[in-house]
Parts: sequence; C-alpha cells; structure tokens
Amino acid sequence: MPTLKNETKLRVRFNEVDALRIVWHGHYVNYFEDGRQAFGREFSLGYLDIFNEGFTVPIVDINVEYKSPLTFGHEAIIETTFIDSPAAKIHFAYEIFNIEKTKLVAKGATTQVFLSNDTGLLELYPPQFYLDWKKNKGIN
Repeated sequence: MPTLKNETKLRVRFNEVDALRIVWHGHYVNYFEDGRQAFGREFSLGYLDIFNEGFTVPIVDINVEYKSPLTFGHEAIIETTFIDSPAAKIHFAYEIFNIEKTKLVAKGATTQVFLSNDTGLLELYPPQFYLDWKKNKGIN
C-alpha cells in the first residue's frame, strides 16, 4: 500500500514566538493545519473538495509531542502522512523537523470525522467519494 505523504516548509514568524523567544506551544496545531492544507492541495483531499462532496470534517482528536523548540526566523519542514482506517474518519500523522531534517521538533496526530452538510449528522460509514479517492490512490 502506498504511503501518501506531503512535505511543506514553514518559517517561524515574529508573532508566533512568546516572551521566551520560542514558538508558543499552541502554534504547532496551526502548523499541523498548514500540513493538512498542503496535503489536501497535493492529493485533492482539501476542505473544499470534501465540502463540495457534501461533507465537513471537524477534528475530534489531536495530540502534539514537543521535542525541540523553534525560534523566530527558523525554517522547518512539516511532514503530513495519511494513515488509512476502515472507519469514516481521516487520520493524519505529523512530524516537524528543522530545515536540514536532522532534528525532530514535534510530532503528533489528528482524527477527523465526516459530518453531512445537509443534516449535520455524523456519518457512520465512509462516504462513497472517500472510498473512491482511496481506491484511486491505491489504498484498500
């Protein structure tokens, strides 16, 4: 089974650091979001792609492990990896590295569920477009 992975760069902005001159811990969630959006653009599984199919995918679980701080001006790489599941969920794993990829800065994961745009109800089974997307990508 292929591994679907996206790599995208980030540069720490001044407004992302705290009084200690390191990235405030909450911004790593935003970095994961940047990674998800880049993944979606590359693999045609972006928020608007999903919305246009009649669904939204809110995050229901997120975790972050902090390994090494980033500071203002640092560049880093966000690796976003799709983790397959038979459930009506989208799982991603993240690793953030320094730009040289010699040091792991943070890692984590998110889980998203499918909600119908029409009813707002949770989907119990993966939507057909999602099954088709996975098949097209060689998953399952």
